[in-house]
Amino acid sequence: MRVLGFGDNIVDRFVDRGIEYPGGNSVNVPVYARRLGLEAAYLGVFGDDDLGRFLASSIAAQGVEVDRCVVRGGESGVSFLRVDDGDRVFLGWNGGGVTVAEPLTLDDELLRYVSSFDLVHSSVYSGSESELPKLAALGTLVSFDLSSEDDYRAPAYLDRICPHADLVLLSCSHLDEIATHALLTDVVGRGARLALATRGVEGAMAYDGRVTAATTAKAVEDPDGFVDTMGCGDAFLAGFAVSLLRGGWSKAAPLELETIELALRDGAESAYRQCFVEGAFGHGRPASESTVVSMWRSSEPGK
Repeated sequence: MRVLGFGDNIVDRFVDRGIEYPGGNSVNVPVYARRLGLEAAYLGVFGDDDLGRFLASSIAAQGVEVDRCVVRGGESGVSFLRVDDGDRVFLGWNGGGVTVAEPLTLDDELLRYVSSFDLVHSSVYSGSESELPKLAALGTLVSFDLSSEDDYRAPAYLDRICPHADLVLLSCSHLDEIATHALLTDVVGRGARLALATRGVEGAMAYDGRVTAATTAKAVEDPDGFVDTMGCGDAFLAGFAVSLLRGGWSKAAPLELETIELALRDGAESAYRQCFVEGAFGHGRPASESTVVSMWRSSEPGK
């Protein structure tokens, strides 16, 4: 089985640690799928700067193919974060750089390549919305991360995504159980075949229009080994999707409740293990005094 990440890549710069890590929703999912034993690849645009080279080499070092990626002139995406009591806090970003400004358009050659994968994953940060109908027409399973921002919960945006998605992920740690289920019902009603909500310490919930399943979060038993929550949502999705694939997931047949319940438990286990990893998947290096660092520091209060 093969998983492809299509879309965003970014450098996550932790301003409290002075360390930067490779990441991005569309990068993390295939990296985690590879760690779970599947073949995996990433397809997207790298900047032609040092950060772009850092990203490409770090992803390839995880055993994830990057051969079909494109390098464009321009800066790479950088996000700025810090950790508060173990929880990663997003401080801002540079807009995603050339990866978002000039995303890939899937031509016939790339579509033939994409069709060799069982699952293609993308996200709201990828600029890939226009390509989703092409992916859905291939017959390949499509998953999409809808994040947590209100902009990506607007009916007009959901109507662009849901009809072409076999699985959507929504971050719902700020919602109670009733509101979460209402949101899952809405996205399935708009065309998504399966909706997954991660709710932080409250666990996760999935709904496919017929059945609802839920799981509790796995508690960290050794707080001394806990690093942060970076990548936990992507890890949950990867564990969930890989479990579904191994359970026979396809466009042709509805999933059994037991298969979804097992996938939720596997997702929770994958997210739990991610709590002990620095950054999205390690490969950290000291952050340099680059232009984007100066941009961030000049925007701090009092500067």
